[in-house]
Amino acid sequence: MTTVAVTGATGKTGRVVVADLLEHGFDVLAVDIVAGPGDREAMATIGAPLLRADLTDYGQAVDALSEADTVIHLANIPAPGLFPAAHTLNTNLAMNNNVFLAAAHNKLSRVVWASSETTLGLPFDVPPRYAPVDEDHYPYPTTTYALSKVASETTAQHIADWSGIPFVALRLSNVHVEEDYRLVPGYWADARLRKWNLWGYIDARDVAAACRLALAAPVTGAQSFVIAAADTIMDRPSADLLAEVFPEVELTREIGTHETLLSIERARETLGFVPRHSWRDIVGR
Repeated sequence: MTTVAVTGATGKTGRVVVADLLEHGFDVLAVDIVAGPGDREAMATIGAPLLRADLTDYGQAVDALSEADTVIHLANIPAPGLFPAAHTLNTNLAMNNNVFLAAAHNKLSRVVWASSETTLGLPFDVPPRYAPVDEDHYPYPTTTYALSKVASETTAQHIADWSGIPFVALRLSNVHVEEDYRLVPGYWADARLRKWNLWGYIDARDVAAACRLALAAPVTGAQSFVIAAADTIMDRPSADLLAEVFPEVELTREIGTHETLLSIERARETLGFVPRHSWRDIVGR
């Protein structure tokens, strides 16, 4: 039985990832710095012991991964603007560096970790060069949060080369859970409200599936994949949205009516990732 350490396990995405892994027969060691009595009880109830660890400390990272075979590393400050810019950069880099090095020290078989769509140029105050935006529209960090992910992708490449461990970076779009979808109709009146990520999003359940698929995908070295929903968050055709807000941006291929403008083709081909969930299932448009 494969034991997967999940860092950031008590976060919005982490909880869904842990539950999905358990449902698919993995043993899970949940790791988070936020681990109150309620969190411990909740994780214990579903069968995932919860370890409180500060991953900005290398020794704690080594200990946290010592009983695992693989790691899904989600723990980070999750967005720009939550803390001073330098703190976000330094904290995320410390966590990522320590987890990557601890994985090599403990000879884990794989590292799957949360990079970000922000590495591609978000928010698109400067229009993208083309659409759909894919993995090659990189690196364009515009915040220290995005820079922490870009720098960590470079670090992952070198540690993968040194250790022989495959590293899979998932460039996650804006993660939604079901209760978030009640806000979706409020975006429709003004296309500029969500232009910052080309109207993208991803359901947390599809993030969980991408993480699980990445554990077994035929990947060597360090590879990165855009992970987004199959559609946009808007009720209007994607080509119309692009033409209105970014008229100078060329579509490089024909797209479906509501198809995402964050290309998931590489994830589909290499990971077998097919998003199953949409706001349309909840809102009904």
